[in-house]
Amino acid sequence: MAQSLRENLLENKPYVDLVLGPDSYRRLPQILEQRQQQPDHVVDAKLSRFEVYEDLFPRRHAGINAWVSIMRGCDKFCTFCIVPFTRGRERSRSVSNIIEEVTQAVEEGFPEITMLGQNVNSYRHEDHSFADLLAGTAAVPGLKRIRYTSPHPQDINDDVLLTMARHDNICDYIHLPLQAGADRILRRMNRTYTREYFMRLVDRIREILPEVGISTDIIVGFPGETDEEFRQTLGVMEYVKFDSAFTFKYSPRTGTKAAEYGDQVAAEKSQDRLEQLIKLQKEHTLFRNRQMIGKHVTVLVEKESKRSAEMWAGRTDANKWVIFPKQSARIKDFVTVEIKAARGVSLHGDIVSLEQK
Repeated sequence: MAQSLRENLLENKPYVDLVLGPDSYRRLPQILEQRQQQPDHVVDAKLSRFEVYEDLFPRRHAGINAWVSIMRGCDKFCTFCIVPFTRGRERSRSVSNIIEEVTQAVEEGFPEITMLGQNVNSYRHEDHSFADLLAGTAAVPGLKRIRYTSPHPQDINDDVLLTMARHDNICDYIHLPLQAGADRILRRMNRTYTREYFMRLVDRIREILPEVGISTDIIVGFPGETDEEFRQTLGVMEYVKFDSAFTFKYSPRTGTKAAEYGDQVAAEKSQDRLEQLIKLQKEHTLFRNRQMIGKHVTVLVEKESKRSAEMWAGRTDANKWVIFPKQSARIKDFVTVEIKAARGVSLHGDIVSLEQK
């Protein structure tokens, strides 16, 4: 917001005193003091090549999942994305500092952490890779589950997958953004992989992690996308059968290369493609969920079901939501649930054993 809209904010929101960018936290005390000494607006939107806030941990309230930022910025420069310009280039925190924050979160009662980064598996600090960070974090005493989002397909490798396979507390779940299923559109997006590479990568992921859940992001109506190229995206979906997907119509972002393309797709055509995409994904989600019927899965109790005060809701290792009767279970317990039904995006079952934490 501060990076891309600062002039608009100053012109149209005269009551705004401070416009601060994503790298202004550490200077906040000085900025506030400066504002007291002068009546003008203060704008501080400079981006740093080094700032990762290693010694500033968030204050967390009680909960299930603690979000832990392991890096900032992005070097990929996808043509539809403004992030590299608004958050700067990639820089990573040290393994030791991340583990210190994770340890603190566990001591505060969080059984699960999720590592965050624009391309989280691009993490590198000194000689440490993302696989090294995963392994180190998995050894934190008392940490029951580790998730991460979002990785870039280009940087998923066997080191990461085998590390996931070796540690029970690293969840068998990968959010793997496809974005498009046609090579020409992937090149226009600057995604740096091909349709074939993506499908072979999914095969490798499922070879190493047979019970993995895979979700994705898909954009329809990207500039220049033809009907045939859209069908190629549907073809990749048919091949992979993602467990779930976040689907979007392309919308231009000022300052990105794709916003300058002259062959923008009509809104009506994009909407029609989006509806086809959503329909197909619902079929695939139900297909994947029905494969779970009769299986026993471990679920972390996270909250009360929206539809009944007598039911709990929680997620499996593969990030599937399960609804089941409360019985004697409590929030933060791990329970084994026998899956009895698949309805929509949720699984339904009964507790067969309880391990209180």
